[in-house]
Order: sequence, then C-alpha cells, then structure tokens
Amino acid sequence: MTLRIFNTLSRSIEPFAPLEPGHVRMYVCGMTIYDLCHIGHARMMMAFDVVQRWLKVSGYRVTYVRNITDIDDKIIRRAVERGITLRALTDEMTLAMHEDIAQLGIEPPSVEPRATEYVPQMLALIERLKAKGLAYQAENGDVNYAVRRFEGYGKLSGKSLDDLRAGERVAVAGDKSDPLDFVLWKSSKPDEPDEARWASAFGPGRPGWHIECSAMCSATLGDSFDIHGGGADLQFPHHENEIAQSEGATGQPLARFWMHNGFVRVDNEKMSKSLGNFFTIREVLEKYDAETVRFFILRAHYRSALNYSDVHLDDARGALKRLYTALSQAQPGPLAQIDWDEPFAARFRAVMDEDFGTPEAVAVLFDLATEVNRSKDAQLAGLLKALGGVLGLLQQDPQTYLKSGGASDGLDEDRIQALMAERAAAKAAKNFAEADRIRQELLAQGVVLKDGPTGTTWERS
Repeated sequence: MTLRIFNTLSRSIEPFAPLEPGHVRMYVCGMTIYDLCHIGHARMMMAFDVVQRWLKVSGYRVTYVRNITDIDDKIIRRAVERGITLRALTDEMTLAMHEDIAQLGIEPPSVEPRATEYVPQMLALIERLKAKGLAYQAENGDVNYAVRRFEGYGKLSGKSLDDLRAGERVAVAGDKSDPLDFVLWKSSKPDEPDEARWASAFGPGRPGWHIECSAMCSATLGDSFDIHGGGADLQFPHHENEIAQSEGATGQPLARFWMHNGFVRVDNEKMSKSLGNFFTIREVLEKYDAETVRFFILRAHYRSALNYSDVHLDDARGALKRLYTALSQAQPGPLAQIDWDEPFAARFRAVMDEDFGTPEAVAVLFDLATEVNRSKDAQLAGLLKALGGVLGLLQQDPQTYLKSGGASDGLDEDRIQALMAERAAAKAAKNFAEADRIRQELLAQGVVLKDGPTGTTWERS
C-alpha cells in the first residue's frame, strides 16, 4: 500500500512520494523558546516524531529539521524581566525542552537550527524580495512585505485578500502601505538590548518571525522540499507568510505537502499560554509516567483535537498496563525484523499508511494483545513489542513496568548525588550538552530530576 498524507494545501489526502527518490526532507516549525514547553507543544513534536519514525520504517532516508526561535519580542521581555541575557534564557529553555521531550521518547531532529545563527541568510532573502518589488522600507525603518503584490496569497489557509480586508478592525498603520503587509525586518528600538540588534543595509534591527523560518528551511533543505509541518495555529498567518516570502523570492513551490496537527483542548478551549489554561510537560510528568503520556497523545489522530484531562490520562494508563500485561504472559521471542505480510502487521501498516493512523494502529496492538493473552505465543508477543516500538511504546520490561511504572532502583543515593553534582558543574560551565546527557543517564535508571528556584531535587519515576 502507498503512503497517503492529508495535504492542507489541497485539503485532501494524496499519495506521497518524495521529490528525491528515497530521501524525504521535512521542516517543522519548532518552539519560541522563552518558557517551559507545555503539553500542546509535546503534542506537536510527538506528531512529527511519529511521522519521521514511520517514514524510516517505510524505507526512506529522512532529513528532519525542527527549528528553535531564539529571537522574539516575548524572549526579549522575559530576559529583561529576569535580568539575564537572551542567550542565557534561550540556552536554559532549550536544555529544559530537550530534557522534557526526551522523557516522552521524542527523537531529536536531524538538524535543529537556531534563528540567530541564520540572520545573514534572512537579510539576503529580504534583499531578494526588495529587488523583486515584494518588500519596501517604511519611514520608521521597518522592512515590510507587500502582500498584494504576491499572486496567490491565501492559497494555504483559504483566505482571500478581500475576506481579510473585510475583517480589518484598525486603520492602516503609518509604517505600512497596507494593513495586510507584515514585517520582515524590525528596526531597533532604543530600549532593546544590544544582543537583539544586528547591522544591516536597512539599518540596525532584527528579523521578523516569518522570515526566520523561510531562511532556515531553505538553508537546510533547499528552495523546495517534501513536507512542511506545524501546529494548526500556524497555518495562518505564519505558514501563509512563509509561502509568500519563499515562493516570492524563488518562484518555486516551498513544500509539496503541508501538515498541521490539531490542538490540545482543556474544557473545549485551546490550551495556550495566553489563556493560562496550560500544563507544562514537567507538571504532567509529576503525576503520570512518560510512556502513559506518550500513549495518551498517540491514541488520538494527529489532526484531531486532543482533550486533556486526568480522566483521559488515567484511562490511558490503564490501557497501557493491559498491553504490558499481555507481554508479561509470554516472554517475547526474538524478532530480527517485522514480517509485514503477517496479518496483524499488515493491518498495522495499512492504517499507518493512511495519514499516520495511530488510533487504528493502537487498536491493532490491542487485538494482538488479546491473541497473546489467549495463546501465550512468544512470537506474537515479540510482534506486539516490535509494533509497539514503531510508535515508541512497549519497550520496557513488562514485569518491571507493571510493578513500578517503569522505575528502576539500580542507582544508590550516593551515585545519584554524585551525578547531580557533575550535572551542576556542567551547567555552571555552560556545557549544556553534558548536563543533558547526565540527566538522560539518570532518567534511564528511573531517576527524575526536578529543577526549581531553590535547586535540583530527584525522585524515582
């Protein structure tokens, strides 16, 4: 069966084939890194973690790029509030993000560009747009994109320029020729820190949000690539503006497939920091083990809304235990590779090939678990574990998981304290990669570190 993906651009499910045979290039808009990630962010990164996993299972080589936005109004405000540099803030939050999502089994991307590392490419792109008459510099020094000069604006979101103009609530700002125009380069303000300022032909300033992703994706994947993804809230205006910038500059389609994951909802409201109804990944992991959280997210299709509640997480924990109970009934046999012609495996592949149907794939796992419970067949138990592994599930020892939720008491307290001291020294030396490695070493032994304002504590998961 051929992999089919829902393409937001065409609003239909289409057969997938990469532009370069055997090689998939995918760009996903990542975090604006000024605070801890919440469960909505985890849902986005989980969705595309599954996508890249399944593409690899399907035999493709995958170049997966997920960026970090490390220059932004919110970042500047937060750094000023805390009295630290922008880099100190974004390094701290990037480390925290890596630690949190690693617990959820989310694999790192192939490339993780930071916006501040690509400012020259952004400026070059703005120059191209200005040369083509698609950008202009306003009296206040900002450089704006002239939306009405780009034919086809609105094709991703389905919004026409007339509809957008009819929805205006404010008069044309003095620094824009049209209220629909958006900023490419922000002129520096006197009260902004020096590290938020770059020299340019347009005067000192910093990039706008939209131009950052256009520059980073083209620099890492080329002018045209296979998949561009992100949360549904980015479809407009962020991704629409990316298309206008990139395609306006190159004349080439930016991405063939556009993928958007659904929101996480709390009491029928989108989870977001602006609404104050969010739960950080760390808060959720204080109550639930990481595999339960992963399983909870994967039980919903990536494009559907995900309703967050303790009731749903409790149900997910009970369901996951049922799968581990099946594995505990028969020692999984060795499985060098999955035989995709086997009936359960064939069903699993068919639903995953239909726009990454994880709810249906989980249903296959439960049907297989029922058969393992009945037959106590080690080969089928091995298949259950292998298919679960495709989704990043069921890789722990069943008896250990059922007993303690995945905790391990392999480290004594002295060793834990020694590793914590090593991690603290690494953080003090700004060796965040080593600090991250130590945290993951402890996590693998079932020891969860919690960083707080008074220091770091630990507990067994």
